[in-house]
Amino acid sequence: MEAQIAYEIIGYVASVLIAVSMMMSQIVKLRIVNMTGAAFFSLYGVLITSVPVAALNGFIVLVNAYYLIGMMRNKEYFKFMKVRPDSDYLQYFLKFYKTDILKFQPDFNHEMKPQTVAFFVLRDMVPAGVVLGEINKDGIMQVRLDFVIPNYRDMRVGQFVFQESQDYFREEGLKRFEADPGNEIHQKYLTKIGFKPDATGEKFVLNLSS
Repeated sequence: MEAQIAYEIIGYVASVLIAVSMMMSQIVKLRIVNMTGAAFFSLYGVLITSVPVAALNGFIVLVNAYYLIGMMRNKEYFKFMKVRPDSDYLQYFLKFYKTDILKFQPDFNHEMKPQTVAFFVLRDMVPAGVVLGEINKDGIMQVRLDFVIPNYRDMRVGQFVFQESQDYFREEGLKRFEADPGNEIHQKYLTKIGFKPDATGEKFVLNLSS
């Protein structure tokens, strides 16, 4: 009887993981969670001696693994595309994602200033993210918006902008980034890509390495 309960728990865990994966927008995470759920289902099939359940879900595990390996091996192309702050496409983009933007950075103001700089981050030529800010005479860029569209929220865009592209920004005369904290999720994101809260805790700071 205890073994049967354990089998049912494994089946429930598998079902939950598969259901959760279907609600994810990030392809890599979706495949990882889906593969894990299929692995549990395959184990469940073995335990209850159901060959079709075990075989089908074992096959799903292999398919997910195949595509995940392909994604890991594929070298993605990243590029900055600087745009005018008043460009029509940027305005459409910000309007389309306004609700999502305010979810992470509720203090973001859509109004552009004369000194605002804006650029899209292209990922395999897809505008995966946008960064807006102002650069002062001391070489400090106040980041007003750092937003990535849902399908590309796997940290790669942020790593490209704030870690891998520091030479690019130094050539532009930058010495430091300062960012508004946003909500708790955004703060965790900032911390992961190298930002640290200042003494007041009212902003996050990233000094460009020399």
